[in-house]
Amino acid sequence: MKFRNLRDLKVSAIGYGCMGFSHGYGPGPDKQEAIQLIRKSFDLGCTFFDTAEGYGSNEILLGEALKPFRGNVAIATKFNLTVSEAGSPQKTLQSIRQHLESSLKKLRTDYVELYFQHRVNKDIPVEEIAHCMAVLISEGKILGWGQSQPSEDEVRRGHLVTPLTAIQSEYSIMERMFEKDVIPACEELRIGFVPFSPLASGFLSGRTLTGEQYLGDDVRRVINRFEKDNVAANEPLIALISHFATAKGVTPAQISLSWMLHKKDFIVPIPGMRSLERIQENLAAADVELTEAEFAMIEEELAKISIHGNRTDEDIMKLRYLL
Repeated sequence: MKFRNLRDLKVSAIGYGCMGFSHGYGPGPDKQEAIQLIRKSFDLGCTFFDTAEGYGSNEILLGEALKPFRGNVAIATKFNLTVSEAGSPQKTLQSIRQHLESSLKKLRTDYVELYFQHRVNKDIPVEEIAHCMAVLISEGKILGWGQSQPSEDEVRRGHLVTPLTAIQSEYSIMERMFEKDVIPACEELRIGFVPFSPLASGFLSGRTLTGEQYLGDDVRRVINRFEKDNVAANEPLIALISHFATAKGVTPAQISLSWMLHKKDFIVPIPGMRSLERIQENLAAADVELTEAEFAMIEEELAKISIHGNRTDEDIMKLRYLL
């Protein structure tokens, strides 16, 4: 496994998005199988694990799974702060501290390497959150902090108060909006970038079938790129990625991840993986190196293809009302 830096935090070039074990993609493996999969990923070189307080029992699961080698991994978790929990710097800090202490207890640890604000709340000043992060860093409760889905302005304002370790946002071949401003700002300010859904919720694996049914809390129920017409309309993209994968002797998922890794050396994707086969496949993508000519050819061909469908926070909110 190769390694990268999220500012000063050294992690495996590909991390593990653990949400799917308990939230967001329908029924997954049982607890003991999930623990074994997480531990197997560590054996294969993964040292960066991402979770959140909002992912149900996810933090508890991850805490148990990582306990035998806690000192050799980096944990990222997230908090969601409501307007009612803020109002003054003191109140905001007290609220965030309560969220953090709850997460630390579940994770069976005294600190986390990275603490994200889970979606930037537009009604709470970014500077107020950043100040609270500085206090928690000074106390050793967190080693660094991050923002989820921020604008470039929010990145710059937060970083000015307390330097950011990483930004976590959706990014993949199918969703490239942050290439316009946030990713360049991260490069300028030496902030890491952690893409969630780097395989577009599995779409870029090439295994999505028209007419496939998604049930329960599976976010693909409301992400419109999984609608029948959009699946069909995006077939040229999958054909293109599959073509390059075949020529390279790898899988479409590996091409998609290696494309991302080639982009910038501060990008660390966190694909979700719920089987040993997917863990082996995705982590091995760190060793798939594209030549400059291969990368340029992929970019040239991608520019000719229109992407149909996307994912919005409004879509995900709709799912909450469907359950």
